[in-house]
Amino acid sequence: MPGSHGYRARTRQIFAKGFRKHGATAMSTVLNTYRLGELVDVVVDGAVHKGMPHKLYHGRTGRVFNVNPNSIGVIINKEVRNRIEQKRIHVRVEHIRKSTCQTEFKERVRKAEQEKRDKKPKQIRKRMPGAPKSEFVVKTGKSTQFVFQNPELHKEIF
Repeated sequence: MPGSHGYRARTRQIFAKGFRKHGATAMSTVLNTYRLGELVDVVVDGAVHKGMPHKLYHGRTGRVFNVNPNSIGVIINKEVRNRIEQKRIHVRVEHIRKSTCQTEFKERVRKAEQEKRDKKPKQIRKRMPGAPKSEFVVKTGKSTQFVFQNPELHKEIF
């Protein structure tokens, strides 16, 4: 156990940049526009110390409630003892990115609306798990010979 209990204690791996991802933050992350009610992911950039959220919020998804020139206000759910509280934090734009958690859902809604407009017959839109794969034979490049101790038992194979 480390002796320190500071604000950034035990964050060596969490805030570290990935392999060959070191250096200054790309301008595309700073130039993103965020709107109220939009879902964003809090992902801390260890190279930017200003406006860095607490390590607890790293990897969480929240909703934008305020947009300032230098920071974005995000509402994030936090478990406190036996309840979940909505915490409002302000984070610099380097530490957030637009969430992709609703892309699949929005695509399904878009497809359903298009089917309604095209007057296609209603289809079952329930998401179902994929069926198991059917049987198949794996063929190798080399010819292999099987040696059985009792060949009468295995005649039906060949």
